[in-house]
Amino acid sequence: MVAWISKGFWERVARVILRNRILILLIITGLTVFLAVQWKNMRFTYTEANLLPDHHPVNIQYNKFLETFGEEGNLIVLAVKDPSLFTPEHFNLWNRLSKQLNAFPEVDLVVSTENLRELVKNDEKQQFELNPLITHPLESEEAIDTLKQHLFHELPFYEGLLFNKETQTIRTAVYLDKEIVNTPVRKDFIFNDFVPLIEKFEKNTGLKVHVSGMPYVRTLNSQNIIDEIGGFILAALGVTSLIFFFFFRSFRATFISMIVVIIGVMWAFGTLGLLHYEITVLTALIPPLIIVIGIPNCIFLINKYQQEIQKHGNQAKSLQRVVSKVGNATLMTNATTAIGFASFIVTESTLLKEFGIVASINIMTIFILSLLIIPVIYSFMPVPKNRHLKHLNKKWIGGFVKWNVHIVKHRRIAISITSIVLLILGIIGIYQIKISGSLIEDMPKNTDFFRDIRFFEKEFDGIMPLEITIDTKRKNGVMKLSTLRRMDELENLITDIPGLSKPISVVNLVKYSKQAYYNGNPNYYQLPTNQENHFILSYARKSSDNADLLHSFVDSTGQIARITTFMQDMGTDNMEDALEQVQTTIKKLFPEDRYEVTLTGKALVFMKGTKYLVNNLIASLALAVFLISLFMAYMFRSFRMILISLVPNIFPLLITAGVMGYLGIPIKPSTILVFSIAFGISVDDTIHFLAKYRQELVSNGWKIRKSVYAALRETGVSMFYTSIVLLFGFSVFTTSSFGGTVALGGLVSITLLFAMMSNLILLPSLLLSLEKSIANRKILKEPNFDVLTGDDDDS
Repeated sequence: MVAWISKGFWERVARVILRNRILILLIITGLTVFLAVQWKNMRFTYTEANLLPDHHPVNIQYNKFLETFGEEGNLIVLAVKDPSLFTPEHFNLWNRLSKQLNAFPEVDLVVSTENLRELVKNDEKQQFELNPLITHPLESEEAIDTLKQHLFHELPFYEGLLFNKETQTIRTAVYLDKEIVNTPVRKDFIFNDFVPLIEKFEKNTGLKVHVSGMPYVRTLNSQNIIDEIGGFILAALGVTSLIFFFFFRSFRATFISMIVVIIGVMWAFGTLGLLHYEITVLTALIPPLIIVIGIPNCIFLINKYQQEIQKHGNQAKSLQRVVSKVGNATLMTNATTAIGFASFIVTESTLLKEFGIVASINIMTIFILSLLIIPVIYSFMPVPKNRHLKHLNKKWIGGFVKWNVHIVKHRRIAISITSIVLLILGIIGIYQIKISGSLIEDMPKNTDFFRDIRFFEKEFDGIMPLEITIDTKRKNGVMKLSTLRRMDELENLITDIPGLSKPISVVNLVKYSKQAYYNGNPNYYQLPTNQENHFILSYARKSSDNADLLHSFVDSTGQIARITTFMQDMGTDNMEDALEQVQTTIKKLFPEDRYEVTLTGKALVFMKGTKYLVNNLIASLALAVFLISLFMAYMFRSFRMILISLVPNIFPLLITAGVMGYLGIPIKPSTILVFSIAFGISVDDTIHFLAKYRQELVSNGWKIRKSVYAALRETGVSMFYTSIVLLFGFSVFTTSSFGGTVALGGLVSITLLFAMMSNLILLPSLLLSLEKSIANRKILKEPNFDVLTGDDDDS
């Protein structure tokens, strides 16, 4: 009864579509215009991906830090490593560049040799003062040499901040206005003002300026994402249309398919705008994904239409059967794919939740568009000629299917042994997989800004901030000498850890104050003794300039101190080892009853977010498997068939995970997506095969062997077509400059290749090997609805 209603439903849908062709085209056109208008609401991301939910303790700590000290990722650094910088002409132009940058309203502060100040003691006023290091342009090399000597050997406070004494690299620190760091203003400033000014300096001097810092890196990285979207869409259209034309040898069929997916892409962008979601490195993949996933829909529908035309030549009946006979199958396969993407919604990560929502919605809309547009457009066109139908009789495709049947029929033992060996190798490889929580690992390696990141890692030990806050639990507790000594010991440990930069904190300022108290003697750049502390603090309290500096390192109550260090991209394992060393020292130096010490910063938040995401995505993959299993249970009403159907789909995932282990591809936000995406897509072939298999069982009097071979011959061509389109479609992503996108494209392609072979070889072999346990009507009951309806002629 339910099956009859399902069949009747699709026949009614077919009649509605064909009787309301003009209205449907007008509705699609209207919705396309409406969604195109929503493009104006699309926003490109201006922050790093926060993979943690807002209520996560690590996020709470980070937000608390921001409330106390403000945005920490507002620093852009410039550096020159070239002896010719230290000539009067070049050095004065370098200082002029700093002054020009400081004049922009988007810049809060510039710290450079141009405005460098030296802390000196004023005995008459009994206070410290900040005097300019340079009061006028330097006219001779002798003056510059004197400045270098003073800077590199007598001002240790600025070492690691403004210069590298060993390599004589000079650096300028540009602090952006914290209010504009995470807004579009940042992008406009960097591209319209900042970059042209740097390029002008390089042109005038011939010096190479290295630029980095999180605001700069984020801006250029976001622009790379934007630049790649158009390229991906064109590449996906080009590859899929070429493959489609190769299969069908029809410009008409190719053109219609391209119309469907182009409208699908427009709707995808419109959905992003309508929901006011940001375009991130993930959501940027959705439009080309829609092309790759939409083309198989077109293949199924157009192939069925041409098969019907070849059978009886009646266009009206053919178009009706396209909807009534293939509509259910394409709905089911698109639904399972959408479930694979929708499983990301449960991760509690805003980034993945938005990706899952938009992707799953648009996978279902591309199904609807395919089902509506293809029959309607073909209804206005003449009946396909014989030359358009030649591909249906291609011998090489038939040969491929015959080869599959032969392998399944005569090589089942070899298939079993090969599958077991691959499974064992895959499991061994899985144990070699590592987790990566690097902020910059996926960034394009061939760009200047990435090479500059490596430059700053070498010269100044990194650009990714790691913040340590020390709450003394009492007002003005930071300036107690006992607290400063504990902080100094912690900073000495941090300095000794490879991959972490020399820390910056109030300790440096107190040491500088002692140096100034002893008339600038660098030998006194150290913490004061108890006796010295009284005199030095009496000078410091009277110094307003010193107070301004202090507020950068200590909160307004004097209760909370901040230690800032920068991290190299050292890999997750090394990062965890470094953090463990820091945590161990903190526990030893700062008793919990007297101090509350917190580690935070964008690098730490991203690393913790990656681990959180891996755990959540494993759960989401399990959810996708469970939901699709329920779906299969509803379709086939057989527990054993569910288990059989899962084997050829989980098997490729295990093989791909093993490949990741052997190739050293880590688990990270981009690569973990592979499994849910591939599972949702690969199960489509299983549904097609098992639905046809069950249909053949009924037709052949429950003869397993005959039904398996018949189902394989019937569905093998469609499975091959769609798998090849998907494989080459996803391989488009390997052209990306982002490492994560390359890995995603390559791994999904590998998984889908294994999935195709599993469904064409392993699944039929399992059915034949287990024929005695499944070849009865009690196990394979009448399905709740027909995925594939019969081919009887309706007269």
